[in-house]
Amino acid sequence: MSVPDYMQCAEDHQTLLVVVQPVGIVSEENFFRIYKRISSVSQISVRDSQRVLYIRYRHHYPPENNEWGDFQTHRKVVGLITITDCFSAKDWPQTFEKFHVQKEIYGSTLYDSRLFVFGLQGEITEQPRTDVAFYPNYEDCEAVEKRIEDFIESLFIVLESKRLDRATDKSGDKIPLLCVPFEKKDFVGLDTDSRHYKKRCQGRMRKHVGDLCLQAGMLQDSLVHYHMSVELLRSVNDFLWLGAALEGLCSASVICHYPGGTGGKTGARRFQGSSLPAEAANRHRPGAQEVLIDPGALTTNGINPDTSAEIGRAKNCLSPEDIIDKYKEAISYYSKYKNAGVIELEACVKAVRVLAIQKRSMDASEFLQNAVYINLRQLSEEEKIQRYSILSELYELIGFHRKSAFFKRVAAMQCVAPSISEPGWRACYKLLLETLPGYSLSLDPKDFSRGTHRGWAAVQMRLLHELVYASRRMGNPALSVRHLSFLLQTMLDFLSDQEKKDVTQSLENYTCKCPGTMELLTLPGGPTLPPVPFTKLPIVRRVKLLNLPASLRPQKMKSLLGQNVSTKSPFIYSPIIAHNRGEERNKKIDFQWVQGDVCEVQLMVYNPMPFELRVENMGLLTSGVDFESLPAALSLPAESGLYPVTLVGVPQTTGMITVNGYHTTVFGVFSDCLLDNLPGVKTSGSTVEVIPALPRLQISTSLPRSAHSLQPSSGDEISTNVSVQLYNGEAQQLVIQLENIGTEPLETLEVTSRLLTTKDGISVSGFPLCSPFRQVVRPRVESKPVNAPEGGKPGDPSHMKTLEAILNFKYSGGPGHAEGYYRNLSLGLHVEAEPSVFFTRVTTLPATSTRQCHLLLDIFNSTEHELTVSARGNEELILHAGECQRMAIQVDKFSFESFPESPGEKGQLANPKQLEEERQEARGLEIDSKLDVHWRIPSLKRTGEASVEGLLSQLVLEHLQLAPLQWDVLVDGQPCDCEAAACRVGDPVRLEVRLTNQSPRSVGPFALTVAPFQDHQNGVHNYDLHDAVSFVGSSTFYLDAVQPSGQSACLGALLFLYTGDFFLHIHFHQDSASKELPPSWFCLPSVHVRALDAQA
Repeated sequence: MSVPDYMQCAEDHQTLLVVVQPVGIVSEENFFRIYKRISSVSQISVRDSQRVLYIRYRHHYPPENNEWGDFQTHRKVVGLITITDCFSAKDWPQTFEKFHVQKEIYGSTLYDSRLFVFGLQGEITEQPRTDVAFYPNYEDCEAVEKRIEDFIESLFIVLESKRLDRATDKSGDKIPLLCVPFEKKDFVGLDTDSRHYKKRCQGRMRKHVGDLCLQAGMLQDSLVHYHMSVELLRSVNDFLWLGAALEGLCSASVICHYPGGTGGKTGARRFQGSSLPAEAANRHRPGAQEVLIDPGALTTNGINPDTSAEIGRAKNCLSPEDIIDKYKEAISYYSKYKNAGVIELEACVKAVRVLAIQKRSMDASEFLQNAVYINLRQLSEEEKIQRYSILSELYELIGFHRKSAFFKRVAAMQCVAPSISEPGWRACYKLLLETLPGYSLSLDPKDFSRGTHRGWAAVQMRLLHELVYASRRMGNPALSVRHLSFLLQTMLDFLSDQEKKDVTQSLENYTCKCPGTMELLTLPGGPTLPPVPFTKLPIVRRVKLLNLPASLRPQKMKSLLGQNVSTKSPFIYSPIIAHNRGEERNKKIDFQWVQGDVCEVQLMVYNPMPFELRVENMGLLTSGVDFESLPAALSLPAESGLYPVTLVGVPQTTGMITVNGYHTTVFGVFSDCLLDNLPGVKTSGSTVEVIPALPRLQISTSLPRSAHSLQPSSGDEISTNVSVQLYNGEAQQLVIQLENIGTEPLETLEVTSRLLTTKDGISVSGFPLCSPFRQVVRPRVESKPVNAPEGGKPGDPSHMKTLEAILNFKYSGGPGHAEGYYRNLSLGLHVEAEPSVFFTRVTTLPATSTRQCHLLLDIFNSTEHELTVSARGNEELILHAGECQRMAIQVDKFSFESFPESPGEKGQLANPKQLEEERQEARGLEIDSKLDVHWRIPSLKRTGEASVEGLLSQLVLEHLQLAPLQWDVLVDGQPCDCEAAACRVGDPVRLEVRLTNQSPRSVGPFALTVAPFQDHQNGVHNYDLHDAVSFVGSSTFYLDAVQPSGQSACLGALLFLYTGDFFLHIHFHQDSASKELPPSWFCLPSVHVRALDAQA
């Protein structure tokens, strides 16, 4: 026997072997449809008996194995069922002849046979025949099972007759010697009358009868015969048949101990044996000793009923431990014969199945190890594959998973051995897949993201490479890409740098023809391969949803925000609500995105590969709202550190959007990487609210953008910053252009402005804004400007001044406006003011007129260029770089008290100190406007103003202020404030003194005395002029009380007796009315009268 049956199990010894084969041309589908129905009748109960017959069906059985039927009767083909198609009566003779030819193959051992004919109709089918059954088609054949039962009963009749025939052989009759095929030539010429020969014949026949009893359902009888056979054969050292007797004894004992069977699913059929009556069950009680029974207790119908109880007590059945020992002994006897290799191998397989039930894995592994080294004839490649596959299954059965995987892999490699003309790559691939569990390898990448790596990485990588190659040879590049992607994803940490390059190069070669996808791949056997996302190419460590830029961030109107909060709950505080909000905060981010605007998500990634990693088509995976992802492409340097990558997209609808992950295309493999499957990823939240669309304004100015970003104390971010560098006093026009680049209309626009803290003493009063939507706004100054110190060093670089201001554009429109949202666009203005001209000192000198004075300005040129300074009505003053000169300007005095105050200022500046500061500022602005001091740098063609604001002391202001009481002196009706008045000697001169009261109170009355004198130009004033000047009337003038805004005048006359220049000094009498007023209010002009000769 050369073809082993690896599916053999111990209980197969009690089965009758029936071969089912087609005759002629029968479709495989139809054949196996009938074969399945035939094989369903695997056991029947014998009529009028408690015995059960078991049938083993095979659709292919080597005839040479049938020659070992005498050695072990379960190997003998006792039944033949043939199936054929015959549609014409003319074909029937030929078909029946083929049936007889088929019978002749197993004719020496057949008990009975049947022919099932499908498709033939007519007279032939009406002829009664026992060995032929006719059916019109494969669907209309309900009686197949019943005919099989009848066929098995006929087999039982023959079996029982043979058993009775062998059992009734007496010692006086000559017992034939049963032989295996290779023994026949060895027994030629032996002495058949010797005692040794007779014992051999008896022992072999007793073993043969035991086989027949076991097949006939007489378990206890078979045990007795096996025991007797063992003793006879052991005495004559007939080791081959002794091994067979021991194996038969083990099989019968296994059937007794394990009625469920040891062959897996096929053993389930024997559970019906447990439904036998109680008497039969008592006969099957297991024992632990090997005890021989007197042959006289045996009858033709089995064991004598009178001795059945004694047999039960004798415990002929082996114990579980003895079963294994007897198996070992039988196998050791088989091993002595080279031609019994198949028998030895099958015995090892049977023992392993028994040990698997006993859960004795180590003992089972010894039997399997022995089976591995059994040397059979030169096996074909198919037989090798079968042998290794069965070894793998048996190792799996006893729990040796890795060993099982090893032999399964050997079987897979055998499928594509070089000696095979047409390698079976599909079978190889299928077997390789079956080895994965044994090597702790799963094709689901999720199993490798939890905990530490299981299994031997080197072996796993080798196996994955073999899967890749096998799938490619199968002509399935999609499978190759999937397995190679899995190798790169799960074994990345175990690959060397060179292996990483080789694997990625191979992957790129495969994906050129078949790109990798995220679809489930159905394997040839039915299971599916899950997708393999490249979560390690690149590796993501942090995911952060970014807020919109400051200029695009939506803000909720305060009034609407308060309403929404107030309607959430009628209670001031609820711990349940607070807890829910806490949970929501863990998931939802506290800012919003806007429908239709580009949103950003930042990923911190790094490249673990030793070469540059190109990532294409990288975008976001979202849920909740319609989202248009804008894919990006990036290139990461080799083994880069954490590298920021920003992914963008546009939400198309409103609602809550959740960022679930991202998608990439790396090495031609498209991957959907979910955040839940990324180990060690830090994220501050992945859910954000998308509000309705808003307009989007873009700002542009006439000034260049600034790299300097303003940092207001409120923490607001400035979207756009512009800067300009000016000289102190220089003016620059700023043109701001707003453009709505969004799709929603602009409905509201509100413009406000404010100044940030000014530095280095720059004085700013504000700047006007002009908008078609709003009125001119006065900026709010956050801090009071600091005036520049008078003692500052000119030309000091620290005099560089800066100004920072913010313009805010609050706007809204579209659906977002209806929901109460708006946007705030900020423009930051940074001005650097370089010093131009610097007033080091400001003083005053009185002028000839009481309504005028001289203002002296010491001007310093702090620039590096030559400049000119000019004032209203004055010539230009040229100043070189670093030069200081004085400029004298005659100015009219100012009536500061006449400046009106706005009603708003009166209400806001109730503090007297602030009121005084405002007045000082107003005075400075008025003085600047009157002086109109300008500077000009011809080389740069730049001009500006020079201001004395902040440099005017209180004394200077008093000198520049016009007194509330205006005194006018007229000589002969002509004012004499500036030039000398001419008169004739001897002619009376009319003198008039007028008072205009511009104060808010009533003044007077006053008394004035006129004292003439002459100035000798040497510091001596001569007041003794009684002989030169005579008064017409009194020298004292009287003025009545003058009401506010009223006038009063007094008249007098003088007579000059000599020619010359005379001056009139008018002074007030010290009375109560004059003492209450400041002395500056009594500033009368000096009167100069020139007396000329009368003849002239």
